[in-house]
Amino acid sequence: MTTAGLNVRTKAAAIMPAYVDTIMMLERLHRRMQEVVKDALDRSGIDEINAVQALMLYNIADQELSVSELRARDYYTGSNSSYNVKKLVEAGFICYAKSRVDRRCSRISLGERGKEIHALVAQAYEKHANTLGCVGGVEADDLTAINRSLGKLDRFWEDQVQYRL
Repeated sequence: MTTAGLNVRTKAAAIMPAYVDTIMMLERLHRRMQEVVKDALDRSGIDEINAVQALMLYNIADQELSVSELRARDYYTGSNSSYNVKKLVEAGFICYAKSRVDRRCSRISLGERGKEIHALVAQAYEKHANTLGCVGGVEADDLTAINRSLGKLDRFWEDQVQYRL
């Protein structure tokens, strides 16, 4: 094996534990965020929707968009988003209407109940932002550095799939 080959393997061995820890932390943080949103729903006595649906309502916000546009944001997988949108429409959290331009396409937006959930999640996020530094010891610069690294990881993973690296 060449010296260059050994260097690549040595670097890979050095980064592997941190890489696996990061993957596990991302999975844990995703589940934990859903628990936080579920707790906010429970504290408000809301049991008609789950945390994933509440986050979907938060991400729709004041926009009118199609389900495919929601999926294109990379927040949701196809079957899950369609199922959740259907349930949210049935429960009155989302308004659903056929597009005036293309009748094959549907547009969704928040109904009054959806706006209430959006406000609830926004309030929880604001509370966290106000106490993140003093209680959690996490400052804006820390988040900026994390986001920069996660953005690089996201691009790396996207390239792995898109270019079959």
